[in-house]
Amino acid sequence: MAGTTYVGAIDQGTTGTRFMVFDHGGQVVANAYEKHEQIYPEPGWVEHDPMEIWENTKSVVQTALGEADLDPSQLEAMGITNQRETTLIWDPETGKPVHNALVWQDRRTTDRVEELEAEDKVEWIREKTGLEADAYFSATKAEWLLENADPIKMERARPQDVRDRAEAGELRMGTIDSWLIYKLTGNHITDVTNASRTMLYNIRDMDWDDELLDEFDVPESLLPEVRPSSDDETYGTTDPEGFLGAEVPVAGALGDQQAALFGQTCFDEGDAKNTYGTGSFFLMNTGEEAVASDHGLLTTIGFQRSGEPVQYALEGAIFITGAAIEWLEDVELIKDPAETAELARSVDSTDGVYVVPAFTGLGAPHWDGRARGTIVGMTRGTRREHLVRATLESIAYQTRDVAEAMEADSGIDMGRLRVDGGAVKNNFLCQLQSDILGTDIVRPEVDETTALGSAYAAGLAVGYWETVDELRKNWQVDREFEPEGDREQIEANYARWDDAVERSLNWAQEGGD
Repeated sequence: MAGTTYVGAIDQGTTGTRFMVFDHGGQVVANAYEKHEQIYPEPGWVEHDPMEIWENTKSVVQTALGEADLDPSQLEAMGITNQRETTLIWDPETGKPVHNALVWQDRRTTDRVEELEAEDKVEWIREKTGLEADAYFSATKAEWLLENADPIKMERARPQDVRDRAEAGELRMGTIDSWLIYKLTGNHITDVTNASRTMLYNIRDMDWDDELLDEFDVPESLLPEVRPSSDDETYGTTDPEGFLGAEVPVAGALGDQQAALFGQTCFDEGDAKNTYGTGSFFLMNTGEEAVASDHGLLTTIGFQRSGEPVQYALEGAIFITGAAIEWLEDVELIKDPAETAELARSVDSTDGVYVVPAFTGLGAPHWDGRARGTIVGMTRGTRREHLVRATLESIAYQTRDVAEAMEADSGIDMGRLRVDGGAVKNNFLCQLQSDILGTDIVRPEVDETTALGSAYAAGLAVGYWETVDELRKNWQVDREFEPEGDREQIEANYARWDDAVERSLNWAQEGGD
């Protein structure tokens, strides 16, 4: 393979880290993956160890290249895509975090969000950021870390508390992309998509917002420089003396859902995709206009290429979909996710059972941080097959909730939906999704589109691909699913889903979470 060049992508997700290498045709030539620990210090709290993530990143890069017999010098560029909103603060001198990263699923700052609601600041935040005031985003996580990160865990030669050191410009804050860019290049940089998820960035002014920084008491010196998602100037290069042993430009970064939008070649206004991962994220490109939502969706930055206008998107964030399948494993209703299709197919219906997987609250379009997981409609005749089918149906119902909000906000009737992520390997789920949406579901050949999107962004930046038309030609359909089944029954079942969701709302109370 010597002489042939490629583009690499680090895909740092909620449950693990992947490194993939793509050729010019957008095909995978190398792939390695490692899981990391999920840390739950208290109910509703979720943390990751950033050092474990960094060690795993180095490991998967080396493993993928080694197994494919590729030399690091064959990489023309690397892109990064990442779990969004997950937030950490680190010491650039030691290169170590001051505390575990607070994961996007973490709900410890729900009380702070309710303060914002009581102070009528929700609309003010939405106008600036396009986001709902929610513990999901980085702002309240950064605020919590500055107030609560334990100085004992820091270098003993630096006894000052975290906030004092942050005010003095001695610390750095970022989402996981900026952590990895820093570890790879030594530079403190993020891209516009990740910045837009912090609840500190004004998506219309395209800058950190002074009023929001003041509200959450976050010093601007703590924050990274914001650059385009595909950056001709690059974010820096890897150290030839470092773990990779080569100087490779790091030239593209996008939050995972925006990366999937890019990887699905949704470059035009009205293009939409849904990614089924730990959660599900439904994005529609709205072009150069930041479309405000009246239906509980987020207005966010879709991507930006160097020298070009920002492309905005509407997004429906569903917190728990693939994680609901993991829960079925955790409680030993299934041994393996592959079982779900066979079990669900073995019964004609859920027999009236509904699962609402609000384990960490509900996202779009409900936005209830105190909703909790709920099972309704069980009888003595309920079997695990019904619960498994109801769990799969919950993924499709939540997606329809978002799709209807998306169409109402955008005025665009979607003829088909591009899908990706691990769960779309499940043909039963794809067919179920098509039936419940009443829309064609299109699955591409390369379904790891988050990694592909960041590779495309990096490759475009360094000229590995010249135009987006080349990328459109790479996109190939694996399978298309068309709606089937009894529409009247499907609509009746969907109406009952609303009743089930209603019963999950506002469940977690003080002291009883």
